Amino acid sequence: MPLSVREQPYKIPEYSLTGDLLAYLTCGLQYRYHNRGSLPPSTPVQLWFGEFIHAVMEEAYLEWQQNQQRRRFPWSWDPEIRDIELQINRRLRARGLNPPPWLFCPYDSSFTRQGWCPNVNHPHQLIASQRTEAAINTWGQHLFPLIDEAEVRLKGIRDMLNYRPGVSRCNYYGITGVIDVISSVDLQNAPSGNLILHYISQNPEVQEIINNLASPEYEIIIDYKGMRRPPTNDPTWQHHEWQILTYAWLRAQQHQSRPIVAGIIFYLNELALSQEDIRRLQKDVRNNSTDIMPQGLDSQAIQNWRRNTTPPTLSRPFKEQRSIKIISVDDIHVQNSLQAFDNVVGNIESCVLFEMAGRSITSSWNPNPIERNCTACDFKTFCPNPAPRQYHPTVP
Repeated sequence: MPLSVREQPYKIPEYSLTGDLLAYLTCGLQYRYHNRGSLPPSTPVQLWFGEFIHAVMEEAYLEWQQNQQRRRFPWSWDPEIRDIELQINRRLRARGLNPPPWLFCPYDSSFTRQGWCPNVNHPHQLIASQRTEAAINTWGQHLFPLIDEAEVRLKGIRDMLNYRPGVSRCNYYGITGVIDVISSVDLQNAPSGNLILHYISQNPEVQEIINNLASPEYEIIIDYKGMRRPPTNDPTWQHHEWQILTYAWLRAQQHQSRPIVAGIIFYLNELALSQEDIRRLQKDVRNNSTDIMPQGLDSQAIQNWRRNTTPPTLSRPFKEQRSIKIISVDDIHVQNSLQAFDNVVGNIESCVLFEMAGRSITSSWNPNPIERNCTACDFKTFCPNPAPRQYHPTVP
């Protein structure tokens, strides 16, 4: 009796906005090893701090929501914010993510050895803690009252670009993302004196969209970034806009959503800059490659700063402006972002097919030789095109 043969399962490849698309745009070869090869980075500075600041902001919101005593600002670093930090650090350690040295003090006052810190007087407010305190006390009091939903998971489906029957893996792909915060605003009951709404009102493109709404209610998509504000000539500047606009498209597919008028990115490192951040900001200012230029004393402090010295004290309004980026959401910009990510998925799928056909990893996936990526990359010694050039290919 002839037996039927089960067909191959119809599986749609799924891509995360941050874990796949933005990671591939950073460096294709690094993406192949980290994301598809599941090789964890040996020094996950960006990964650890990104996870840390997201979790701290979410936990701070929950405490603000559940405890009336937390409705007043500013919060003290020790013990209010410090207790949250230690709680989040324990969660990350359980997942195998340990804080990089000199970034975060993981010890309490009972620890009598120096450890990774400057001295034995624990706890220390190192740069990660300086940023969490600044983020909560700068934006928390304005952001938390606007939050309607947090950690919103989204999923959608798109046509696969350049689909070829019998060659391509699938004619569709899934796209997923997690929105840090969705803020719901009612124009008739909007809180007065809210700094975020003030910045929204100062953006003419967003204000025009709001003025043309048929309903007084609208939504704002908010995303935290544990990094400095990228210069306008950096591809990351555009990539982050694509991310927010794609979030807006995914959110609009949900029946409970209201009109989305804007996206906000908070670059939280801008609230407490490291020496390396100041060095790069100084370069951006001199090259006129940033959209938020310093004025007056801020400009003097940045221009006169010298390497290996303490970062200068900058004014609070300047740091606020540097840390917030507002992106207007309209159909044209949304469609452009979707088309851009369709192209990225098409490139990833091509790399997958090259490797499936027998080509080597390094010839299938293209590196992106940018110094800040390559310096901390674990694969630079056998990368075919690293930056800077002193890394010579070796056997992995």
